[in-house]
Amino acid sequence: MANIALLIAGGSGNRMHQEIPKQFLTVNEKPIIVYTMEAFEKHPEIDEIDVVCIHGWEQVLSAYARQFNISKLRLIIEGGDTGQMSIRNGIFELEKVHSEEDIVLIHDAIRPMVSAEIISDCIRVAKEKGNATTVIPCAEAMLETEDGFESSGSYPRDHLKRTQTPQAFHLGRICDLHRRAAEKGITNSIASCTLMIEMGEKVYFSIGSEKNVKLTTVEDLEIFRALLAAQKMDWLK
Repeated sequence: MANIALLIAGGSGNRMHQEIPKQFLTVNEKPIIVYTMEAFEKHPEIDEIDVVCIHGWEQVLSAYARQFNISKLRLIIEGGDTGQMSIRNGIFELEKVHSEEDIVLIHDAIRPMVSAEIISDCIRVAKEKGNATTVIPCAEAMLETEDGFESSGSYPRDHLKRTQTPQAFHLGRICDLHRRAAEKGITNSIASCTLMIEMGEKVYFSIGSEKNVKLTTVEDLEIFRALLAAQKMDWLK
């Protein structure tokens, strides 16, 4: 049974207000997507890395993989119009060359700080339970609102989890899920775990981290730079 990392890099990243897609922005002379690929490259349980890439950037990605010695990269697949469609494109390509029992870890290319512990636990839970969604506790008070400006109700935070990636599935199961979703007209679910729930399936939790930040805004980039600096300081000690 193989463990395959499927990185979703099909988005343009409009919230960054940059000229190039956010996954290709450079931090400390290295593109964000390379940090993400390196996390899976270094993990001993990951057998293969495949990337769903925004159209027109495939050759750039190939060049970066060669430059930074990403030896596990196999497939570069064109992205879709939505996140769900990009994931669907990716898993359907994997289905052509892999067993339905193989584990696919679907991961945001713009979560470069994913740790070895997060990857390991996601694989463990997926093997034990059939799927795994990386989550962290909800530490903040949660308020309900109808208009986005005011609230007169709250929701118990103990009943909530904040989801991250990777999210792992047996390849045959997630392909079947997407086919059934298409039949029902579900085309733009927020994430694989929400698609599972919309289709009446149960999802299981694996451990995440506050450091496993998704880089969607300029402020997130500042957090990422700070985390990298803290990592370097730990090494110097």
